[in-house]
This record gives sequence, structure tokens and C-alpha cells, in this order.
Amino acid sequence: MESCSLVDSAAATLCSSTARGRRRGSAGSCATRFLNSSSSSKENGVTASCSIGKMLSGVRSAARRKLFRSEHEWLGGSWSEFTSGDAGSSHWWTTLENNFVLEASEDQYGGVLVDADRLPTDQAAFARSLAASLSYWKSVGKKGVWLKLPVDRSEFVPIAVKEGFKYHHAEEAYLMLTYWIPEEPSLLPANASHQVGVGGFVINDQMEVLVVQEKYHSLGLDGVWKIPTGFIQASEEIYTGAIREVKEETGVDTEFVDVVAFRHAHNVAFQKSDLFFMCMLRPLSNAIKIDETEIQAAKWMPLEELVKQPFIQEDHMFQKIMDICIQRLRKCYCGLTAHNLVSKFDGRASTLYYNVDEPEDVNCDAA
Repeated sequence: MESCSLVDSAAATLCSSTARGRRRGSAGSCATRFLNSSSSSKENGVTASCSIGKMLSGVRSAARRKLFRSEHEWLGGSWSEFTSGDAGSSHWWTTLENNFVLEASEDQYGGVLVDADRLPTDQAAFARSLAASLSYWKSVGKKGVWLKLPVDRSEFVPIAVKEGFKYHHAEEAYLMLTYWIPEEPSLLPANASHQVGVGGFVINDQMEVLVVQEKYHSLGLDGVWKIPTGFIQASEEIYTGAIREVKEETGVDTEFVDVVAFRHAHNVAFQKSDLFFMCMLRPLSNAIKIDETEIQAAKWMPLEELVKQPFIQEDHMFQKIMDICIQRLRKCYCGLTAHNLVSKFDGRASTLYYNVDEPEDVNCDAA
């Protein structure tokens, strides 16, 4: 009886501490102090299994093993002592949530997003918290778990993988992992499947096209003159990406006219699909100043000379693109213009590219 009263007193302290402040995952949390005080009681010849058994009743055996794998030696007795009865199970889950479950926010799909800025700093603490968190999230019916591990927490990756997390995507500063809880095919969205490129077809009043020769290129492209191209950046519009790439490579300022065509290819870099948007741009300046890190040379080339290059004549794709651009110049073809719209679906502004119906809103006769 003395042993039970000692542990009950520690548990009461734990409960009152939890009620006063909801601190999770802290090394100095009330749950940690409770575990430490219980451990110390064993050293004094006191058995703590009585009240701990009541507190752990209703908690799955596997979850308890994960949570207390480093503390099981002082619990005494077998795990079967803690599997019977429901008394205290609700209180125990509240204590577990407040003190071991990782800080996370809920998403609109019934999942959780772990707060990367409030992860434990210690590997052992992270392992215990992750195991406890998964058990708790399963018990409350959560589905997908998104775990973002910054570079300075890269030592946590093997721990997460051992728990069943899978790689989703990686950026320069972090690795994202996911865990799907239901016993059914995962509904979590896959990593981005496409990369997006742009090309700027810039032509002046003298029917000269702005072209470049790249320093680093594929075999067989030595001496080839081509339009400026590149990849758009995160959160960048297609048309602003085209304007930026032309400016960076040639120093020429431009304004967007329309998207005249786009290409869709598959299994390109890193087995990703590729979208490439050809943009018609109008020059606002004439002077050329190349980016010497990427560009070997740049110049204004007569359109006829550009089209007659063997590289273009022998490539059906580029030949068609040039034909479309020429038809656009002749006003026999209309491209897609950019329009900023807000959707009630998400309340956000986005750009919709389309051919407008009103002739006064376009600068081509084909409308």
C-alpha cells in the first residue's frame, strides 16, 4: 500500500501540473518528472507497478512498448499487468497528449502537420514522442501525417523511417516524410510530377529575333542560335518567368504578349514530366548585356536567318514552333493572354490563360 500511495502522490502532482500548463515534448515536462520520480522509488525498494497499471489501462500494448522502451526495466512485472480495465485510460491519453505528442496542426483532410520548429532536440526524446504521437493520432482517427525534418534534425530520419514513414520530397533546407495511418491505399498527394520551363520569342520592328548561344549545351548544338529559355521559379507566373529569363540572359527588357504554344513531355530530368511554355514578348530595350556564367553570346538575328538554321529545319518540333510564331506575327493566330481572377474555391487570386472573345481585348485579327 505504501508503494501505491507514493506513486499516486506523484501521479496527482503530474495531473495538477498538466492542468496548470499544457506543455508538450519538453524535457522538463510533468510526465518526465513523474517517470523520474517513479524510477527513483524503485531504487528505494518501492514497486511502482500498481498505480502505473491503472494509468496505463486501455493503452495498446505495442504503443506502451514504444513509448517506454527505455523505461521498461523499472516498471517491474509483465506488460500483462497493465492491459486490463478501463479506469484512468481517458486521463492517461490526456496526459500522453499533453506531454509526449509532437506539436502539430490539423489539416482539412483529417491529417496532421508536425511543427518542424518545435521538435525535440534529443534523438531518444524524438523517438519516444514520435511513437507516442502515432499511437495517439491513430486513437483519435487521424489519417495522414506530414513530418518535415530540417537539415539540423537529419539524424531523426532513420528513426522516422523505422517507424514506417516514407520519403515524400526534399528541398535544400529540409526533408518531408509522410505516414498513412488507415489500413487502405494512401490518399496523400504524391510529390510534384512536373518541372516547368519557358521560352521567350522576342522580335523587334526590324523583324529581328533575340537569340543566344549557351555555354553549356547538349551534343550537336555547337554554334546553334536559339531563343532564351529557362525554368520558372517557385511562386512565379509563367509570363514573369519568361520576362525574367530573357532579362537575365541578355539584359533586354521585355513585356509579355501571350503564350503562343506549350509542349508536354515525359520522363525528362529525374523521370519528371516537363511543361514548356513558348511566350511571345515585345522588346522594351535594345542593348544586349549577356550573363557570362551561362551565355556564350547573344544578338539580334533576322527571323529568316534563324528559321533557316539546319537545327530548326531538321527538327519538327522547333519547325512547328517557329511556324506558330510567324503566324502570330501575321495576326493569323491568337495566343493565350493572362488574366488575374479570384476563385471562391480557395479565395485566392490566380492567373487564367485564355483567348478572349472581345476583339478589342486582343491584338490579333484571328479573334
